[in-house]
Amino acid sequence: MKLVNKIVLAFCSSLALTSCMKVLDKTDLSATSGALIFSDSTLTQMNLNYIYDQNLPTPIGSFGPEGSSITSLSDESYGESKILQGTVQINDIGDFGTSLSATNNYGKIRVINMFLNDVNNGSLPQYTKNKLRAQAQFFRAWRYFDLVRIYGGVPLVLSPLNAVGVEAKQLAFLPRNSTTESFAQIVRDLDSTIASVPGRWPSSSDWGRITKGAAAAFKGRVLLYAASPQFNPNDQQSDWQAAYDANKQAYDLLTANGYGLHASFDQLWFQEVNNPEAVLVTGYNTETGDQLRKNNGYDNATRPSYAGTGGGSNQPSWEMVKAFPMLDGKKPGESAKYAYSDQLFYKNRDPRFDKTIAYNGANWPLNGNTAYKLWTYFVNGKTIEPKATNTGFYTRKAINPSVAAGDVQYLGTDWIEIRFAEVMLNLAESATGINKLDEAYTQLKALRKRAGIEAGTDGMYGLKANMTRAEMFSAILYERQIELAFEGKRFWDLRRWKRIEQTLNGTRRTGVIINLNATGVPADFAANRDNISLDSAYTNYFTLTFKQLDTKYAIAWKPEYYFFAIPQSAIDNNPKLIQNNTWGGAFDPLQ
Repeated sequence: MKLVNKIVLAFCSSLALTSCMKVLDKTDLSATSGALIFSDSTLTQMNLNYIYDQNLPTPIGSFGPEGSSITSLSDESYGESKILQGTVQINDIGDFGTSLSATNNYGKIRVINMFLNDVNNGSLPQYTKNKLRAQAQFFRAWRYFDLVRIYGGVPLVLSPLNAVGVEAKQLAFLPRNSTTESFAQIVRDLDSTIASVPGRWPSSSDWGRITKGAAAAFKGRVLLYAASPQFNPNDQQSDWQAAYDANKQAYDLLTANGYGLHASFDQLWFQEVNNPEAVLVTGYNTETGDQLRKNNGYDNATRPSYAGTGGGSNQPSWEMVKAFPMLDGKKPGESAKYAYSDQLFYKNRDPRFDKTIAYNGANWPLNGNTAYKLWTYFVNGKTIEPKATNTGFYTRKAINPSVAAGDVQYLGTDWIEIRFAEVMLNLAESATGINKLDEAYTQLKALRKRAGIEAGTDGMYGLKANMTRAEMFSAILYERQIELAFEGKRFWDLRRWKRIEQTLNGTRRTGVIINLNATGVPADFAANRDNISLDSAYTNYFTLTFKQLDTKYAIAWKPEYYFFAIPQSAIDNNPKLIQNNTWGGAFDPLQ
């Protein structure tokens, strides 16, 4: 039984609940006789499963700051947002929370702190306690990192505070800890996790539980943020060294326990237990009944609407389409071997292109039809699709090719939040920070080799030789843009590198309309199009026109968004909270 099913069943067990509830009505089991629960390993584990369920990351269909889809906040896709419009007000970024709700960060931290306290006071063997507590500490670190990357330092609550009476006000009167103190606490929690959980869990039924490598990889991600220009504007080498040490530890722990790159860039999403690339995983199942159901909605939301029951989200922008390298690893327009043209945009690209972007005329096995070709062109101003893509493209990464349209809504594809590929990129970036550029080259070349990029006569896979430190940083960000496309990383990468203005400001993202020519097209084109050479079709029968996706405004990100404002409503509840200095307060998020 997968961990996801254990999580769901935790709320349906007669040991803790009188009846099985719907998944959306799950209840925190710590409310049920603490002395009984935390002296019983099964019941304690069920409480931990609740913490997993409440804190494991969801696919990119979930929301970023201000409630915007995370892909809409970068050049990957499009969508209206106050963040990119430059109109964010002081109360708009409400991730901080103003009450102990089970759905906000501090409400989840409170549940975690209660669990840590109750396990510590229980009668289970110390080794068991340590292993249980370590997993909860991982998620406390996860929650605090979510807050720190948005606001800077926040109040660190490390023990459960009573929710009623006078003591309920304790949380309201806690001041903000410094950003440095907040990062240090996150690292302490993750170090505890690394020390107490296994490198691999012995049972396949525990697939998805936090491992040493997962905790170390997340620690590496955390310290990479701390070393990046958002938090490290003076480029302090000690921060980069800490990031390098953490990412090297993660890399070594993972490889020692059998982790590494999957053989296939596209198929890695469809192997679950023993997938070597899956470092941190959110598990899903294929159940259809309300009681046991925990399905992954990303696939149904992302594929064409007529190939499932939802569809059309996370559509790639023209800017994302053009970003992919050519087959020799060079950027479009820079390759001496492969010429690029907008008209034949799909031709001789990095193999990751065809495994990430679905475009007009692409072979895209869907709904079990291995010969299926996607056609999105327009005839006389009307789309041939039942519902047109707005950008001209679809995202095909992690889209299951074999499931029937009516079953897509029940898919159980696991979401991989941290892949081994990210660990390699984090290691490359932090190595660059301390001028170990050869180590960065090693990681980038390994990723490009797996992708299928040509090695070239110099064995550099299209990478420039003898890059400077600054050039290597840019090369790594570019590789992240391609390798991790549509995995919820691009916005955060641009933000931590403070490159949103130079990348997006003043621009309007673009979509493509592919029109079938009014003349010169064979009468049987629609019937015979699957058998026509794609190059011939694009050269002779299609015309590309472009449209602005951002119709209301040009992007106008503001520098104060690198640390968002603590909501005034939270400050009104807690007079000890001090606003960030970029929003009129005295709190310095760089301290």
